[in-house]
Amino acid sequence: MTTQTTLIRTKAPFRADHVGSFLRPASIKAARKKLAEGKITKEALREIENVEITRIVDKQIELGYKGITDGEFRRSYWHFDFLENLLGFEGYLAAQGKQFHNVVTSAHSVRNIGKIAFNPEHPFFADYQFLAEAVGDRAVAKVSIPSPNQLIRLGFRNEEIYPTLEEYAADLQQAYRDTILHFYSLGNRYIQIDDTFWGDLCSDKALEIFGSQETYDELKRVATENVKNIQIGLPEDLVVTTHICRGNFRSSYSQEGAYEPVAKELFGETGYDGFFLEYDTDRAGGFEPLRYYKGDGQIILGLITSKTPELEDIDEVKARIAEATKYVPLEQLCLSPQCGFASTEEGNNLTEEQQWAKLALVKQIADEVWGG
Repeated sequence: MTTQTTLIRTKAPFRADHVGSFLRPASIKAARKKLAEGKITKEALREIENVEITRIVDKQIELGYKGITDGEFRRSYWHFDFLENLLGFEGYLAAQGKQFHNVVTSAHSVRNIGKIAFNPEHPFFADYQFLAEAVGDRAVAKVSIPSPNQLIRLGFRNEEIYPTLEEYAADLQQAYRDTILHFYSLGNRYIQIDDTFWGDLCSDKALEIFGSQETYDELKRVATENVKNIQIGLPEDLVVTTHICRGNFRSSYSQEGAYEPVAKELFGETGYDGFFLEYDTDRAGGFEPLRYYKGDGQIILGLITSKTPELEDIDEVKARIAEATKYVPLEQLCLSPQCGFASTEEGNNLTEEQQWAKLALVKQIADEVWGG
C-alpha cells in the first residue's frame, strides 16, 4: 500500500489516533497510596498528577500525535470517576466486581440515588482546563467520557425514583447534553464517548447477559436513542466520536462477538463523527459489518493491541487496512490501538516504554499509508 499524500487529515479524528488512557507512572501510584493512608493531601496528589500529565502531553506531541489526552491519570477507572460525579449518582462498594476472562475487577460501582442532572462542579471540567493549557496551540485536547449507555445496564436504575426506563433515559440524555456543551464552552472541540454496552449487545453470550430477547431488543433501542439524543443541537465544529470495547482490564477482556448484531443501529443510526473499533483479535469478527456505515465520518481501526507488548507486523496491519477498504473508502479510515493502555489504574501488562513503542508503530503505519 503506497503513501497517499492527499489523505493527510488536519481535523479530528486523525489518521494516527489513540483511545486515551496510559499506564500510570510509579509516582502517581505511590501518591495515591499515601493519600489513602492520610500521609498527603489531595492537593499534593494533584500537583504530582500535573507534572506527569504535562510530561505525557509532551510525549504524545513528540511522537507526532494531534489528538492529546491526559492519559486519564486523575482517574481510578475509565468510567466510574465520571459517572459518580453526575448529580443523581454515587459511588459505592458492590458485593462483587465484574468478571473478566480469568480475572475479576474491584467491586467499586455506582448507583442511582436521585434525579439525574448536569453537575456544573463536575471535577472533569477542571481536569480538561489543565489539559487544554498544557496542550496549548500545539495540538487538540481530547476529552474522553463514558457513554450514558453504561448506566442503562440492568440494576443501575432506581425504580422508586424512575418508574420507567424512558424517564430515566430522558434525564440521563439531558445531563449528558448539558455536560458536553459545558466542555464546549471551555474550549473543547474533540470528545470521545467510551461505550462497552455495545460490546455486551454483540456478545456471543448476549441472551445470557440480558435474560430475554425482549429485554435485549428494548435495551438496544434505548442505547441507540441515548447516543443519538445526546448529540442533538451540538455545535457543528465539535467532533464527537465513540469507542466500542469488549473489556480492557489488566490485559484481559470480558466479551467476544462480532459487530453484526448491532451494526445496523451502531453504524447506520448513531451519527457519530468517528468510530474507534476494536479489531486486534478475532473476538471482534471481520470488517463485513462496516457495510452499514454510509456516513462521511471516520472509522478508526483498532488493529494494534494495547494488551500485550509484542509489536504487530507492519505488512499484516497494512493488509488488514486494505481489506477494510472493501467496505469503507481509504480516505475514511484511520488507525489506533484497540483500546487504552490502562482503563483502570492497574493498567495492562506491558511497560511504559512498550506503550510508547506501540504508539510509535501506529504513527509509522499511518504515515506510510495515508501520509500522516
